[in-house]
Amino acid sequence: MRALNFSVWKGSNATLIFSPLGRLRGVTINMKKKRRARTSRWLHKWFGLVFSLFFVLWAVSGIVLNHRKTFSPYDLSRDQLPADYRYENWNHSAVRGAEVLRGDSSLIYGNIGLWLATKNFTKFAMFNEGFPDGIDNKKISSVLNTNTGSLFAGTHFGLFEFDSKNKKWTKIFLPVKEERIVDLVKKGDTLAVMTRSFLLFGLVNTHASNWQQVTLPPPEGFLNKTTLFKTLWIIHSGEIYGIAGKLIIDFVGIVFILLAITGVIYFFMPGILKRRKCKQKSLKKHARLNRWSLKWHNKLGIWLVAILIINVTAGMFLRPPLLIAIANTKVDKIKYSHLDNPNHWFDKLRGLLYDEELDRWIIGTNDGLYYSDDVFSSALKSYAVQPPVSIMGINVFEQLDRGAYLVGSFSGLFRWIPEAGYVENYITGSREVNLNPSGPPIGQEVVAGYLKDNMGREYYFDYDRGALPLNNARPFIPMPPGIKKQPMSLWNVMLEVHTARFFKFLFGDFYILFIPLFGIFSLTILITGLVVWIKVYWRKRKR
Repeated sequence: MRALNFSVWKGSNATLIFSPLGRLRGVTINMKKKRRARTSRWLHKWFGLVFSLFFVLWAVSGIVLNHRKTFSPYDLSRDQLPADYRYENWNHSAVRGAEVLRGDSSLIYGNIGLWLATKNFTKFAMFNEGFPDGIDNKKISSVLNTNTGSLFAGTHFGLFEFDSKNKKWTKIFLPVKEERIVDLVKKGDTLAVMTRSFLLFGLVNTHASNWQQVTLPPPEGFLNKTTLFKTLWIIHSGEIYGIAGKLIIDFVGIVFILLAITGVIYFFMPGILKRRKCKQKSLKKHARLNRWSLKWHNKLGIWLVAILIINVTAGMFLRPPLLIAIANTKVDKIKYSHLDNPNHWFDKLRGLLYDEELDRWIIGTNDGLYYSDDVFSSALKSYAVQPPVSIMGINVFEQLDRGAYLVGSFSGLFRWIPEAGYVENYITGSREVNLNPSGPPIGQEVVAGYLKDNMGREYYFDYDRGALPLNNARPFIPMPPGIKKQPMSLWNVMLEVHTARFFKFLFGDFYILFIPLFGIFSLTILITGLVVWIKVYWRKRKR
């Protein structure tokens, strides 16, 4: 017998089988493809609806975070925020340190601004006159009393000197674009000002008007690399290409908002149209809005899907637990980007000390602790043994005695004698310290500040628990009502929203999983949306 030659036609959703005479003899429906298409549509539709509000929150908060100086004058009362954000016992980085003025007077400073403390920290008076409006403009990283009549304060937005005649702070011009001050040190008649990228020297008695800018040399044996964390950070914020990159990411944020709004409109509009039709009401405007929403939802989503996916993926790794996997990974710098800077220490400097007895400058950075014995004429030298320092940066950096220093961060508080290779937990007195640089970014003691009162009693300030005594049993003075009422900057509120810490009052400690889970759901929404669009597009082309 001669075999019959059946012909087969394969379509996207079905396979048709024809006999030699051209008759249809069988149909095979591709149910697997249908199910995949239906699943993609369902995931995109319902995940998009559930997370639409969060897309708007993340986009708005991201735009605010990209322009800190612009939004610095705006504050929110802590009474309007969840209870976790109220000041209690000097918590939430209220205090970074204190600078002795004379007698029993000191300036206590930190996120609360500057307050004049008298009678050994029992009476307080506000000392912020002259700073711009907004608590963000009053956040102080360092205060220096020169004992020669000059008083300086370093803030997030520049260097200020106190005008004793007019009783207010006045800003000092610095010949650098980036003015975020991290530390102030006096050596003889010279004032050393450290920003996050540069070191500047000026003469104290001439109001530091003639500045010498120093670009610190790279360390011995340095590799021209950066952390993967920093790379993903500037990709996510757009800072990778400066202000132009930030504006692009701002536009991406606006796109996320539009995708959320148009998606919600398209979700509910069929039902609205159906009800209006039953009531015999006009459909014209609503139908036009529905078509407009679908059109721009598709266009914006497809045109920008690649950058949306990159932005979401980068953001997922900037918070624990995924942060732990990349925190200490080094990668090559992206050519021609913000990272590809001839200054090795660009945005890496975090603290400065001068040890007069050793005639040595000690520099705290994101890459570790270094020193220079020749006023930065040669490569910086790294210490062989170093205390743990959180990736969040140094908050306490002081000299205890000759060759001994106090180093505090969100990894804890440590007494450090580098020449002896000695590191001690200053809070517990234990020598059992994990010196692994790849350890967790946050320790058991989340140290935000430290001070010593006029009686020699020491206190450290835990970010969550507030003021706690060190080497003594006396509690620190209760937080006065006037200081407790200091507001929270809009920028910081948006940071809490963007990092999901804001939702801790709803989810408890599980909030830490919110960012990676939201990232996964966001990628699912974007990818399934792309799949659905491709199927519809190819179907239209075949027609």
